[in-house]
Amino acid sequence: MLEKLRALAASRWLYAAGAGLLLALAYPKADVSGFAWVAPGLMLLAAMGQTPGRAFQLGYVAGLVHWLFSLYWLLLIPVKFSPILGWLALSAYLALYQAVWVWACWRIFPGRRVAGETADSAGERLLALNQGERMLWALACAVLWVAIEMLRARLLTGFPWNLLGASQHRLYPLMQVASLTGVYGLGFLVAWTSIALCLIGFARLRQPNRRAFVMSELIPQTLVLGVFWVWGASQVMPVTPAAGLPRLKIALIQPAVPQTLIWDSRENNRRFEKLLELSRRALTNQPQVLVWPEAALPEMLRYHEPTFQALTNLAVAHRVWLVIGSDDAEPPAGADGDAAPAYLNAAFLISPEGRLADRYAKQHLVMFGEYVPFARWLPFLRKLTPVGEGFTPGRGPGQFEITARLAAGDLNATNDSPGEVYSINIPILICFEDILPGLTRAAVRLDSDFILNLTNDGWFRESAAQRQHAANAAFRAVENRRPLVRCTNNGQTCWFDESGCPGPMQEFYVTDRTDLYAESFRLIEIPLPDRANRVPSFYHRHGDWFGWSCVVAAALLALPLRRRPAS
Repeated sequence: MLEKLRALAASRWLYAAGAGLLLALAYPKADVSGFAWVAPGLMLLAAMGQTPGRAFQLGYVAGLVHWLFSLYWLLLIPVKFSPILGWLALSAYLALYQAVWVWACWRIFPGRRVAGETADSAGERLLALNQGERMLWALACAVLWVAIEMLRARLLTGFPWNLLGASQHRLYPLMQVASLTGVYGLGFLVAWTSIALCLIGFARLRQPNRRAFVMSELIPQTLVLGVFWVWGASQVMPVTPAAGLPRLKIALIQPAVPQTLIWDSRENNRRFEKLLELSRRALTNQPQVLVWPEAALPEMLRYHEPTFQALTNLAVAHRVWLVIGSDDAEPPAGADGDAAPAYLNAAFLISPEGRLADRYAKQHLVMFGEYVPFARWLPFLRKLTPVGEGFTPGRGPGQFEITARLAAGDLNATNDSPGEVYSINIPILICFEDILPGLTRAAVRLDSDFILNLTNDGWFRESAAQRQHAANAAFRAVENRRPLVRCTNNGQTCWFDESGCPGPMQEFYVTDRTDLYAESFRLIEIPLPDRANRVPSFYHRHGDWFGWSCVVAAALLALPLRRRPAS
């Protein structure tokens, strides 16, 4: 008997770990999105009948396994100290959110847990609930999931990486929910359905003859998902007049420079020549805009005359707009002449006349990647990272404005094609800013034509990080109903249309490698709809109304817990 109890206890930890592993496999590289539709429910079943403390522990195990597998690429950062510390610390922190969710879900379960309750008796209590009670509990659990994701996206500067809804980045009809609720709404649907599916599976195991249970339990989810699927499919279907829209031709440079070489000043000239050579090849296709990724320049554009001269000459010679990722520096606001400069992670716009037309400085910095927290009081922390003095955040959103002569047509259009002169507005995001729904929404205006993200995921070598980043970013296109263009150092250089679907492009490789991470450039054409007929998405008008509603609802659900003892 004792051995059976030990085996049951051990199996609970395995169930929890298995649920966490399934959730990790729902994201790239494995990208088995169907696992996300069962993993949250399995986390709850693993903790069924347990004390609140044990439920928290089981949820923590599930979360820890999930994040250790999802963020394995942090181990690949080429820094002088072992990145295992950051990998373990971040995973351990993020696992707390799943732990709180599992604990909270069982705390709000209808009725009181009796002392000494077993998994069997808890299962009987679960199946004894009427359908309405089970449905309300499942809805409340989904609300709690969204509320906890909202907190994760904001606490300690926020980490909205791999939100549950992002696992469905290839399920294009359901992705359209994000234009109403943000990515959180899709996460709600996945969590809600997951709980119902796992309840059905549990009921079938315990009471195989209750077939009516299976049919009735999924009716609400089936109806809601069906409505959103039909509506979403109508949003994804191509609109016929799009073929005649004016199009902007863009060349995206992917130099594929290893991060170790980016930090090696002896490689500066070679890096710059590689960028120029890739650009010359791309410019034979006569794009109107040429884009380099985040931190592409070895030197600061504004303070290194040979670099500045080479780029302005390139712009003038080819009559092309340049968008260039480069570090920058400026005196701190209100400081005297002896103060240390403020360093910025920036993007610059150079006009076809060779003029420095605009600059955007990244607002949301990455902790320990671009700045060291508490470095003023704990200066030894600077020695643990390659950041040094670190960057200063930019002061607000930026939108580059360019003019170009555009013509309707396909990818064979050139600068000499007949057409009208258009003014085009491009909100700029740098690095992980495109995983932040609120920041992206603030950057997009009614007159914005498409979003441009410059990023360098070479920190993580050739891993799942590039694919995960792109999967998360695709939802910004849906939320704001704007195409999203991504120019990266070593993948994933691509673009998504306003439905979050990957857009067509021509890929040109310069070596024998033709994979996601290879040295290459892409040619794309972005259609530009008439602004007069443009309607902002519901999400763009109202922001995270759904997420904040779930936070308020979760707070209301928590009020009775203050009076309910944790048995």
